[in-house]
Amino acid sequence: MSTGRFGVPAGVTDWAIAVGVAAALLVTGLSGQHSAARLDLLGYALLAAGGLALAARRRAPVPVLAVTGLCAAGYQAAGFDVPAVAYLFAVYAAVRAGHRTVTVAVSVAMLAVLPLAALASGLHDTGEAFAQARGALELAWLVAAGAAGEALRQAERRADEAERTREETARRRADEERLHIARELHDSLTHQISIIKVQAEVAVHVARKRGEPVPEALLAIQEAGREATRELRATLEALRDDDTSPPRGLDDVAELVERARTAGLDATLTIGGQRHDVPAAVDRTVYRIVQESLTNVARHAAAATASVRIDYRPDALAVRIDDDGRATPDTAPPPGVGLLGMRERVTALGGRLRAAPREEGGFTVQAELPVDRTS
Repeated sequence: MSTGRFGVPAGVTDWAIAVGVAAALLVTGLSGQHSAARLDLLGYALLAAGGLALAARRRAPVPVLAVTGLCAAGYQAAGFDVPAVAYLFAVYAAVRAGHRTVTVAVSVAMLAVLPLAALASGLHDTGEAFAQARGALELAWLVAAGAAGEALRQAERRADEAERTREETARRRADEERLHIARELHDSLTHQISIIKVQAEVAVHVARKRGEPVPEALLAIQEAGREATRELRATLEALRDDDTSPPRGLDDVAELVERARTAGLDATLTIGGQRHDVPAAVDRTVYRIVQESLTNVARHAAAATASVRIDYRPDALAVRIDDDGRATPDTAPPPGVGLLGMRERVTALGGRLRAAPREEGGFTVQAELPVDRTS
């Protein structure tokens, strides 16, 4: 349920206004003069109905406009000289919702019907001058209500436009900063890491060519240089991604699995349950989990097979990636940046993530992401 400016639910505010207007109309009707006593009960019912109908003015502004107009004409025809206050509220709500043409048409009809209803009940028999003055007053109130609704509608439209402009500006600045960081990393770190990697590989090659034992520290430097190069390349690709390409999601998981097979991993994909639409954030997160998991399998697990299973459930989407690599419960690998990133994504969406070695050997990544299908 939406809330108002002070945190009060909109429905509560609407009903409070509706009850207040209905009470004001009834009090005015009780204190006024009635020309047809036999129609008192009908008149009171129409007064109350016209006010209470305002509770639905946000959800159905045009029907409420028609109902309040008919009630106003009805209670005046029944002999109740009560201003059409509820109709003015309905005019305001309808114009604010953007129904200007319909509101003008209904209001023109009301300006013709209300005087006829009052004359038919004998309310206004004081002369043409009084009728003209009353008609001018009613027209002025209608114009004021419509102008207020249009003014607020324009103000809300400008506020929405300003918010979109701020978001676009912030996004553009973030993109510029991201590209700047990518350039700085490329200009500084890439060159230095490449030199370290090349020198380490040359030293290892020379030592082996001479038949000398290669120091463990030198081999560690060589492997660290290779890993740093891969990680830096992936980081630069992520930083340079300016969102010009469509985001990856569930439809692209099959491509990930096929790519893993091409690289020599016996990878399979299984999809269970009745497929249904999921939020975009969940869609992207599942893709990233599968991508990171298969990347880790290829780099670190020394696995021959990997399986990816995606299950569509009524209120959740589950994904599981298993491999038969060298991980065991006694030799659990330390959590890396990729695993931490997956956990942050899943937690941000209110889901759960489990990443641990399997009893039978290998590693498993399981995630369950809630899916609100009513939103």
